Amino acid sequence: MQDELAFKEIVLQTRALMPDVIRDLKDLIRFPSVAFPGYPQEPVIAMADATVGLLRKYGLSNARLIDVPGGYPAVYGEIPAPPGKPTVLMYAHYDVQPAQKKDGWDTDPWEPREKGGRLYGRGAADDKSGIVMIAASIRIFGGKPPVGIKVVIEGEEETTSHIEDFALANPGLFACDAFIIADNGNLSVGEPALTTSLRGEVSCIIEVRTLDHAVHSGMFGGAAPDALIALIKILATLHEAQGDVAVKGLRSDASGNGRYPVGNYRADAGVIDGVDLIGTGPLGDRLWFKPSITVIGIDAPSLRKAANILIPRASAKISMRIAPDADAGHEVQILMDHLRSAAPWNVRIDVKEVGHSAGFTCPTGGPGYVAAKSALETVFGQPVLEKGTGGSIPLLNVLHKTVPHAEFILWGAADAAGSRIHGTNESVNIGDLERIIAAQSLFLVLLEKRH
Repeated sequence: MQDELAFKEIVLQTRALMPDVIRDLKDLIRFPSVAFPGYPQEPVIAMADATVGLLRKYGLSNARLIDVPGGYPAVYGEIPAPPGKPTVLMYAHYDVQPAQKKDGWDTDPWEPREKGGRLYGRGAADDKSGIVMIAASIRIFGGKPPVGIKVVIEGEEETTSHIEDFALANPGLFACDAFIIADNGNLSVGEPALTTSLRGEVSCIIEVRTLDHAVHSGMFGGAAPDALIALIKILATLHEAQGDVAVKGLRSDASGNGRYPVGNYRADAGVIDGVDLIGTGPLGDRLWFKPSITVIGIDAPSLRKAANILIPRASAKISMRIAPDADAGHEVQILMDHLRSAAPWNVRIDVKEVGHSAGFTCPTGGPGYVAAKSALETVFGQPVLEKGTGGSIPLLNVLHKTVPHAEFILWGAADAAGSRIHGTNESVNIGDLERIIAAQSLFLVLLEKRH
């Protein structure tokens, strides 16, 4: 009965708070807080300051910037736990992916707009919605939640992050009983999900050289090898005919349990009518547990600069998602060895690692996870889907190492069907944002009772 009363009160308070939440989220979207090298620093710092101001306004009175050596500052604040009660650390990030209207946005990505029950703009889902989720959950309790709260909002999640080293050097700041990672979401609007695993990511660059200078394709073509053709032949060895990864020896967690409602997946991914999906096995396995390889960039002459020559040098950057429990260093070495072995015609190749980060598997079954699942089911009124995700958050492994006893709750307001994170016309469903704020607030109540 007490849980039911708490639920009803939280739902009413969340609904009353939503106009403020939407207005404040719109204000955050207006900051082009792209932390990539080469982008202006001023909007990123301004966004950090705005995040501090928002959290203070919503009840985290000691919210402040903390210096992260080598990178942009993080936003930090805390509310001490009542005696004998657990502490929850809530995480989000204030930096975003680049965006320009000419990339295919319907409107200016930095000017938020509402349409059809969604709020559009860069960062609306990833991850400025996470910031307002955290702020609103504090406000609902008048700044006095039933458990201790710590807040960490970083400014470099989308680029080379420095917060991992900071966490290792400052474990006390991150000490808690449970982490809430407000940087995930549901598969479909109105259908609650908890993320239980993340694939890792490794990447490398391959350069192919065949000639010491470009030569006339008519005079020399037919015997002298073209570097771009050689590169294409190498890249073609990465996949089998049906699209499964052909690199032998990679770890795969696929067990046939990767439940993913196919539904509107083709539309969600933007697959053109008539084009086949690639790979074999359950869809969830392909997206969450098995390796996948993407060529994310090629250096070669552009169409505009095309000439009748044999190309002497060509290169590509390759990104590979790896199974959640795979050894990232081992996997990238296997990938690079495969590329070297696939080189035709004794062409000269150079393969260099760009980086690697391990995946993550969440421990489940603890009081925090049980409370989170119960909160989602209560608020959404539906069973919770336990899913993986193909994305990676390298910080999670560092947090697990720093606070090994803590639980992890991965959720958020984004939905795979419509949020289009990192893409054009990014958006968040306002109804799901309201529901996840209520669920997160109810989680704090349930956690306090279960500890």
